[in-house]
Amino acid sequence: MAAAASRTVFHGCHCFFHNQRLLLSLSSPSFLTNLPTLLLPHTRRLRPFSSSSSSSSSSSVNETLPIHEPGKESLLRRRINVVEILEQRGLLESLTSDNLKSACSDPNLPPLRVYCGFDPTAESLHLGNLLGIVVLSWFLRCGHKAVALVGGATGRVGDPSGKSLERPELDALTLEKNAAGIAYTVRRILGQNATEEGSFVVLDNYDWWKDFRLLDFLKQVGRYARVGTMLSKESVRRRVESEQGMSFTEFTYQLLQGYDFVYLFEKEGVNVQIGGSDQWGNITAGTDLIRKILQADGAYGLTFPLLLKSDGTKFGKSEEGAIWLSPSLLSPYKFYQHFFSVPDADVSRFLKTLTFLSLEEIAELEREMKRPDYVPNTAQKRLAEEVTLFVHGEEGLQEALKATEALRPGAETRLDWETIERLAGDVPSCSMPYHEVLDLSLVDLSVSTGLLDTKSAARRLLKQGGLYLNNSRVDSEGKKVEAEDIVDGKILLLSAGKKNKLVVRIS
Repeated sequence: MAAAASRTVFHGCHCFFHNQRLLLSLSSPSFLTNLPTLLLPHTRRLRPFSSSSSSSSSSSVNETLPIHEPGKESLLRRRINVVEILEQRGLLESLTSDNLKSACSDPNLPPLRVYCGFDPTAESLHLGNLLGIVVLSWFLRCGHKAVALVGGATGRVGDPSGKSLERPELDALTLEKNAAGIAYTVRRILGQNATEEGSFVVLDNYDWWKDFRLLDFLKQVGRYARVGTMLSKESVRRRVESEQGMSFTEFTYQLLQGYDFVYLFEKEGVNVQIGGSDQWGNITAGTDLIRKILQADGAYGLTFPLLLKSDGTKFGKSEEGAIWLSPSLLSPYKFYQHFFSVPDADVSRFLKTLTFLSLEEIAELEREMKRPDYVPNTAQKRLAEEVTLFVHGEEGLQEALKATEALRPGAETRLDWETIERLAGDVPSCSMPYHEVLDLSLVDLSVSTGLLDTKSAARRLLKQGGLYLNNSRVDSEGKKVEAEDIVDGKILLLSAGKKNKLVVRIS
């Protein structure tokens, strides 16, 4: 099937809509440049709705996907070609069939139903999973329906794709906790960005696998699988040829995921599966099974590139570990800072793949970056704002912006105890008795707290204007901590340059 994968070729796009009896026909590819701004709601303009889609993690992971007959929906939204949008933004790797390009924009067909799977290997999704949510959101914005599938069953097996060793086995309670956390994260992000209620649901494949007996699986699924085809999948071939080999359990993973597509296609009307490029073998296993078991056509697969930096390494890791999408594991401030620190070589590509800004606006930012009066990190700031808004909502973005301003050396933001204490989870901290801090020189304090290694390094930084106490630059080497420096009598914020911060709690 890999040989049959096709790259989309952009053709002229025709879009028709009625607005006060106005009929617009556009055939130029440049039409799509402004599409998100002109036709699709901008992220900041989206109004969250209140529904079960954004319920708390205590609610059931399972929901019923509403299947609507084609109604009198907007022809405009029905005709937007989401595949062409994805290609223009660098979010398209391969298609199982070029027919998907026409199926997604044919006004005589109902909206597509597209799903993306997320195995509960951790209690939160991470940055590597964000592209799947972004692509689902593009389908939603173009009038289609989305399903986020939590792999309560497949998570018990472990996807071998991209792995050199078998995943560690998780106990049932951990899997349930992880599944609930992932379901909540997906509902939260899609719910606050969806343009209409009921456009997406979250399901758990454990519901249809928990009562599936082995003999029934072999009869209903296994008989249609060909071992030669399964062995030819890249994810399998690499592991089989490796020194560690592959267990039979892992070998069956592609059939489990493949049957998920069969079930969703037959029971829920889902006709498109999306995933990262490493999921190609699993996705084509599903389209093959649909043809063989159901003897049906109209099932499509679409893959997008993995989230990589310009040097080819994965984008989504920091010195502290994974970039989680859950605010309980990674604060919106740290999430924001990760994108604010993106190199210039990557920022334009990430603006295209991770935000919903129009291509025209992104092109303008690219032109600004080449100008001599360009303010450094302007593009990164916009990237960080847009992605943080998408993942954490307006409240999370404001929290990140407030923390960023409060931690900026020289900032005029008045610091109080509560503000600094909230930041303590995002920067290193320590505790010292009040009597040891009072009248201690800032040079000595910087060393005793571990902010700087030596007194000479502290003096050198101070002379360079890089040592700060509560965001105020310290110019005198003889500066000592006074009672009024201790914010609300409880806390201090030390800064060595722009990035190295330390919170000192006074006991």
